[in-house]
Amino acid sequence: MSFTLSIVDVINFLFIAAGIGICSLCIMQIGSGMHIRKEVRGYFQVFFTSINVYISMHLIRMLISGHPGKVQGIAIRIATFLEFFVSGIMTYLLFLLILYLSGTMVKKKVVNIVAIVLLVLHGAGLLVSQYSNFYYYFDEMNVYHRSPGYPVSNTMQLLFMVQCAFFLLKYKEKYEKRLSYALWLYLLLPLIAVALQFVFDGVQFIILASVISSAFLYYVIIRIQLERYQKQQIEKDRIDNELTMATRIQAETLPNIFPAFPERDDFNIHASMKPAKEVGGDFYDFFLIDEKHLGLVMADVSGKGVPAALFMMVSKILIQNLAMMGNAPADVLRMLNNQLCSNNPEDMFVTVWYGCLDLDTGVLKAANAGHEYPFLKKADGSFEMIKDTHGLIIGGFAGATYKEYELQMDPGSKLFIYTDGVPEATDSDEQLFNTERLLYALRGAEKETPKDIIERVDLAVKDFVKGAPQFDDLTMLCLEYIGPKGDT
Repeated sequence: MSFTLSIVDVINFLFIAAGIGICSLCIMQIGSGMHIRKEVRGYFQVFFTSINVYISMHLIRMLISGHPGKVQGIAIRIATFLEFFVSGIMTYLLFLLILYLSGTMVKKKVVNIVAIVLLVLHGAGLLVSQYSNFYYYFDEMNVYHRSPGYPVSNTMQLLFMVQCAFFLLKYKEKYEKRLSYALWLYLLLPLIAVALQFVFDGVQFIILASVISSAFLYYVIIRIQLERYQKQQIEKDRIDNELTMATRIQAETLPNIFPAFPERDDFNIHASMKPAKEVGGDFYDFFLIDEKHLGLVMADVSGKGVPAALFMMVSKILIQNLAMMGNAPADVLRMLNNQLCSNNPEDMFVTVWYGCLDLDTGVLKAANAGHEYPFLKKADGSFEMIKDTHGLIIGGFAGATYKEYELQMDPGSKLFIYTDGVPEATDSDEQLFNTERLLYALRGAEKETPKDIIERVDLAVKDFVKGAPQFDDLTMLCLEYIGPKGDT
C-alpha cells in the first residue's frame, strides 16, 4: 500500500494532528484538575474523547481511501460508521450541556429517553446505509461518495442544533455572557467550516472548527469553575477566621487561668474543654458566690457548632446570674429552665449539673438536669459514681422542677464532673470509652492533683480512641476540697 499526499491532504493531516493533540492535552488537564467539579470533569472527558474518536476515524478513512482490498473495505466502512455515529454523540452532549446550563432539567429523564431514541435511529440509519448505500457508498477503490440520501444522515444533528439554538435564545439571561459566546461559537463555527469546505474543496475545516470551538468552550467553563472555587475559598477563609475568633472568644468566657484562686488555700480546682468543632456546646464554670460558697457548673448543649455555642453562652450567663443571687441549686435549674423555655424557637436544650459547695463545712448541695453522674472520692476512699436523681433537661418543658441533694466533702475529698463526650469517646471499632474505663482512669490517679487527674483521664481517652475522629466535646472539671485553714 502506497500513499500520495496532495497539499489538501497535508493541510488535513495538520488539522487532524492539531485536533488530536489539543483534545489529548485537554483530557490530561481535566484529569489533573483538582478543583474541577466531578460531574464537569466526567462530562469533558467523554466530550473530548468523542472528538478524538471522531477525528481519528476521519484520519483512518483518509489513509485507506483509494486503496482497494476487502480488509481495507471493511476497515473504512467501520471507521466511517464510527465517525458519523460519534458526531451524533458530540451533538447530543452539547444538547445536554445547554439543557443543564439553562436549568430546564426538570424532565431530564424524558429528554434523555427522546435523545437516546434519536441516537438509536441515527445509528440504525448508518447501519442500514452500510448495505443500502443510502447515505454514502464506497467504490471498488474504497473511495467515499455521498448518496442522494446523505442529507438525511445529518437530521439528528440538525434537530439537536436547532433545539440548542432555541434554548440559548429563550434562556439567554441564565448564561454568563462569555459562556453564551462560547456556546454560540460551538454551534456556528462548524456551520461556517462547512461553508468554507464548499469553497476550498476537500479541506476539512470542520475538524479544526470542532476542536477550536470545543476547546474554547472547555476553557470558558473551567475558567468559571475556577473563579467560583476561588470565591468559595475566600468565603471559606473568611468563615474559618470568624470561627477561629469565635473559638478564642468562647475559650475566654470559660475560666481558664490556673490556679484559679491563688489566694485561696481551702480548695484546688482545674478544668478543661476540647470542642469537637471550632466552637462547642459544652461548658463548665466555677465562681465564688461569696467568701464561703463556691458554685460549680458542668453543662452540655444539644448539637454542635455555632448554634450550640450561642445557646451555651446564654445558658452560662443565666446560670451564673441566678446562682450569684443566692438561689439554691434546684431553684437555679428551675428558673433557668423557665427562662430558656420562654424563648427557644429552635427547640434546643442543655443538660446541667450545678452544685454549691459550702467551703466552711464541706457540704455540697447539687441538682442534676439530665446530666452525667458525678464521681466523688471521699478522703479515705476511692472514686465512686454518685447516681443522683436526674431531672428533665433544661429547655424541654416549662414548669419543670428539680430535686436537690447533699454530699459531704471532708478535707481531702475530690469531685469529678464531665460531659458525655468523655464516656462516649469512640475508637475506630466504634467501641465506647464508657464509665467503667473512666472510673479506672480516675482511681489510677486519685492521689494526684485535680490538674493531673484531668490530664490522666485525657490521656486515657486518647490511648483508647487511637486517633479516631473526635465526635463530641470533651469537658472535665475536678475539685479537691482541702477545707478551712487548720483542718486536716
